[in-house]
Amino acid sequence: AWRLWNEGRPIELMDALMETPADTSELLRCIHVGLLCVQQRPEDRPTMPSVVLMLDSENPTLPQPKQPGFYSERYLTETDSSSTGTFRNTYTMMKDVTITT
Repeated sequence: AWRLWNEGRPIELMDALMETPADTSELLRCIHVGLLCVQQRPEDRPTMPSVVLMLDSENPTLPQPKQPGFYSERYLTETDSSSTGTFRNTYTMMKDVTITT
């Protein structure tokens, strides 16, 4: 979502198999608010009452989201043992995550 947002292609997140066409502006607003909620710095994230207002308003003014706290980028790299040009996925994590229960 973050990569597509930065590339100006967030609409590609919409499921092509949806039965009815989605309201594009509503979809973009939901993506935008979702990205605001996962920003790296907690103080940059909106409060839940703010999120409700953002989602409920027809034309909210939303700040640009900053990079999420957890972000992984997928890179395609050529395999060492292949001469056919086959590719494999390599995932690079940009931040460690700790979960405590």
